Amino acid sequence: MLLETIRFHQGELENLYYHQQRIHRSRKELFGLNDRWDLEEMIPIPENLDVEGTYRCRVIYGSEGITLVEFIPYTIRSIQSLELVTADALEYNYKFSDRTSLNALTAQAKADEVLIIKNGLITDTSYTNIALSDGQEWYTPHQPLLLGTRRAALLASGIIIPERLAADDLRYFKEIRLFNAMIEWHQAPTLPVSAIR
Repeated sequence: MLLETIRFHQGELENLYYHQQRIHRSRKELFGLNDRWDLEEMIPIPENLDVEGTYRCRVIYGSEGITLVEFIPYTIRSIQSLELVTADALEYNYKFSDRTSLNALTAQAKADEVLIIKNGLITDTSYTNIALSDGQEWYTPHQPLLLGTRRAALLASGIIIPERLAADDLRYFKEIRLFNAMIEWHQAPTLPVSAIR
C-alpha cells in the first residue's frame, strides 16, 4: 500500500497539485494505471475539525483505489541533533505506508534523527527532505530517497537548488533544514551543521 500525507491547514488541503502528480506517477509506474485523481473531490473533510488547526491527512491507497483517509492533529517534532547513517541498500522511491526499514534506522540512532547516506551521497532524514545552506543559497540533494511534494514546490519556486552532495561536502555548509509536506519552509527545523555527528 502507498501513503500520501497532505497538510490540512485552516480548512484547506495544501499543495494538492504536487500530491496528485506523485500519486499519478506512482500508480502509473507500479500498477500501470493512467487515470488521474481529483483529490479535492475524493477526500471527505470531517465537519468536526478545528478550522484554526493543522492536521495530517493520511491517504492510504493501492491499485484498487483509496482504502483509508484519516485526519490527525499535527505538531512539528523538535529536532536538535542528527546522526549520519549509511544505508546503501535502502529503497524508498515510492511513499509506501510500510516504513519498517526507515524506522529501523532511527531506532538505532543516538541522535534525535538520522541523516541517511546512500552510496556516499546525502539523501534525506527518515521523514523529511533536507536542504543545506552555505550562507547564500539553499541546496538540496539531487537524488533524495523520496521525491517530496514540498521539495517539488520549493524547486519550482527557485528557493532550493538541486546539487550532488557527498557526505564530505557537509564541511562547506553552515545550516541544514528539514522539511516535508507537513512542514512549511519558514517553519522547518533548522540546525547548525555542527549538530550532525
